[in-house]
Amino acid sequence: MYVLQAILDHLPLFLTGLRNTLLLLVLSVVIASLLAVPLALVLVRRVPVAAPAIEAISYVLRGTPLIVQVYLLYYGLAQFSAVRASVLWPYLREAWTCLLIAFSLGTCAYLVQILRGAIETVPVGEVEAARAIGMTPFQTLRLVVLPNAFRRALPGYENEIIFSLHGTAIASLVTVIDLLGAGRNFNTIYYFTFEGFAVAGVLYLAIVAVIRLSFGLLEKRLLAHLRRARL
Repeated sequence: MYVLQAILDHLPLFLTGLRNTLLLLVLSVVIASLLAVPLALVLVRRVPVAAPAIEAISYVLRGTPLIVQVYLLYYGLAQFSAVRASVLWPYLREAWTCLLIAFSLGTCAYLVQILRGAIETVPVGEVEAARAIGMTPFQTLRLVVLPNAFRRALPGYENEIIFSLHGTAIASLVTVIDLLGAGRNFNTIYYFTFEGFAVAGVLYLAIVAVIRLSFGLLEKRLLAHLRRARL
């Protein structure tokens, strides 16, 4: 009962961590998604110079730990006087901004590859059929290729969002109180060993359940025509 009362007394602490975790997750996924679509198209079309550059950046972002990228942004940029003198410094010196940039770019690096693979697996026959009925290249892309690719990318997209949620656990390492940070602070206050982490774990599981439910409903809606075709 004592532990339960302590958790209830510090509910605002866990709610703050939950809010920061969700904000970081949602904003980074939205930004990454907006960037990933045009970048994936550049890769699919193998645009000279741009495509190799995107591949190289994606390789670096996927090949290095996210915590390293956060540290380089949060602690590394401050070492350059040109950065400190720039108009962006009031934003770049904030942990929130560095976290958002690192998470957005990291998530984008994975989403680009997921979307690229989905676009490349769109049946050629559907594209040719769209052209045969007089669709312009843009109409074919907007009405045939991208909707088809998004449906194929849903499982990978869902997994990447869950992985991004897990990645937000490093936010507290640069002073932003996320769910894990709230649990750690709670344990420190009462000299508990695991209770705060257990609360954080339950909240993480709840978020994952909402994500899975949302994608399940979305997949059911977007793939309804395929199920009807099998009947």
